[in-house]
Amino acid sequence: MKLDFVITVDRTLMTNHHGREFLGFMTTSPAVGLPEFLWMWICAPKPKCDKFGRPVEAPYGLRKIEAALVGAGFKAAIIDPDYLDKYVDDCLAVLIGHHDFFAFCAPSNVWWAVTKREPVNRKYFMKLMESPAMRRLKKRGGKIVVGGPAAWQWLHVEDLWERWGVDCVIDGEAEKVIVDIAQKIIEGEPLPKYIYVSPRDSPSIDEIPTIVGASVNGLIEIMRGCPRGCKFCSVTLRPLRFIPLSKIEEEIKVNVGAGVRHILYHSEDVLLYGADGIKPREEPLMKLHKLAIKFVKEGKAESIGWSHVALSTVVYAEREGKLVSKITQLIYSETDQDWIGVQTGIETGSPRLSKIIMPGKSAPYPPEKWSEIVEEAFAIMAENRIVPAATIILNLPEETPEDCMKTLELIDRLRDYPSLIVPMYFVPMGVLKSKEELLKFRIKPEHVEVMWKCLEHSLKWAPKLTDLYLKDPALYPVKLGIKLFLKFIEWKKKGLERKVKEYIMRAAEGVFEHRPKS
Repeated sequence: MKLDFVITVDRTLMTNHHGREFLGFMTTSPAVGLPEFLWMWICAPKPKCDKFGRPVEAPYGLRKIEAALVGAGFKAAIIDPDYLDKYVDDCLAVLIGHHDFFAFCAPSNVWWAVTKREPVNRKYFMKLMESPAMRRLKKRGGKIVVGGPAAWQWLHVEDLWERWGVDCVIDGEAEKVIVDIAQKIIEGEPLPKYIYVSPRDSPSIDEIPTIVGASVNGLIEIMRGCPRGCKFCSVTLRPLRFIPLSKIEEEIKVNVGAGVRHILYHSEDVLLYGADGIKPREEPLMKLHKLAIKFVKEGKAESIGWSHVALSTVVYAEREGKLVSKITQLIYSETDQDWIGVQTGIETGSPRLSKIIMPGKSAPYPPEKWSEIVEEAFAIMAENRIVPAATIILNLPEETPEDCMKTLELIDRLRDYPSLIVPMYFVPMGVLKSKEELLKFRIKPEHVEVMWKCLEHSLKWAPKLTDLYLKDPALYPVKLGIKLFLKFIEWKKKGLERKVKEYIMRAAEGVFEHRPKS
């Protein structure tokens, strides 16, 4: 098979994580307590591929680029990185998209700072770029185009940009611009080094192509953008667009046709699909979930999931019309599943900081009520068997030790709700400053206390959630590996308990300053 455009990414993203999306979080950390080969087998096993190296499932963002190019008549396909050597002698370009090329984003930067070791996502991307296949591509004059949510990181690694001969970086929604870039490559025209796709240049609903191959774990985009306007988030810069049910159904058909048995609805807040501003509406949400149920009833799918929800939306939806209860009852009554896992953001327990940084996150409720909203949302989710993996953001602009104390108090109040709470370090998305300002941070004494509290909370619930998440007998070896990892962390925690005060003192001295290498 001859291709003009090969679309790929390193192993940490070219995988289906054993059909368990949350295992992908392990790729943001170095291997801890386990050999790296075992760590990678647990979180990023090689996907099933055909004889040409085309994976059955591939990252959704890459699928959109593939669909745009194929729809425009180009010879393009997603290829597993292990098969690159079959194509680099003939193709015109290799296109790579990534969530975190260099581990500059959270939570990679936290694990890097704490362990002083490079996360595997960075290691495996560097390994891909240094591979003999990529060197052969450049030696014969092939092009390299990169993009995705982490495109901004290339502005801070100009040495690697030059060393690897990256020809073009696309920052933003690329479905339209990639077709123009491909045509320039075909015609031998020079490429721009960096393209920023502004919100006004983002593709409209009609310009967003339907995927032509299955996405990892059946992920389907249901909307783009977010109306809440949090200052630390780049998603709010995008125009808000709801994907029509007809297009969602087309993509579900592509996935189930390839044998993917899960339907994972993706947006920054699934409960805002078809919403009136920030107020969820029952009719579009019930239609959305009944669409997925139809495929379950036909025997083509087995389960339904959500990628993200906002906690204030959970509260409003349940207060105003028991909407969370209605949706979960529909799912649990029509499928064999009895719980839903979801990602969400707590970010801070401080009303003061919430008002400054993310006043829209609590809306339609006042930011001063944020901690109460979080607690009520966790109670609603527990009652409806929704298990959140929640983030805390440390080092937010204008953060004080008192703000961190409020966060500690909130985490304490959440201790009885099944959940994982993960600390992250603030990365100022959207406003790119100097490399030093952007990537360097210091772990302060109060941050150590918050991270320790998060560890205690997550270790309390992790064993039970592992049993729930990996109850499929076929996943027993994976569950065993996770249990070994958790035992190692518990053992390390006992040894560290006596040293926490020492770590707090050392943090005050600036010992835990993070200066990532390029």
